[in-house]
Amino acid sequence: MVATISFEAVFVPSEDIVAREIEGELIIVPLVAGIGDMEDELFTLNDTGKAVWKRLDGQKNLGDIIADLAQIYEAEPDEIKNDVIGLVEELVKRRMLVEAKI
Repeated sequence: MVATISFEAVFVPSEDIVAREIEGELIIVPLVAGIGDMEDELFTLNDTGKAVWKRLDGQKNLGDIIADLAQIYEAEPDEIKNDVIGLVEELVKRRMLVEAKI
């Protein structure tokens, strides 16, 4: 089970994955066994997921990312919050995303 994700937390992609955009689709490839559901599983993100992923650079906390996306998509932060937190929780659970050591 994943601990509650804090809005102050800062995340970066795991060193155990490679992410590439191919023909407009972001594909995450595990480099070691145990990442994702199966050792050779590919994980893809939709456009919303890609917008979040590109901001998970170890610089901005989740609160800042949510505010940034709310401004870009002209939406209330509460509308964006659940999607961002849900994606981050899933990627942390799959060990594709780790909390940055800042």
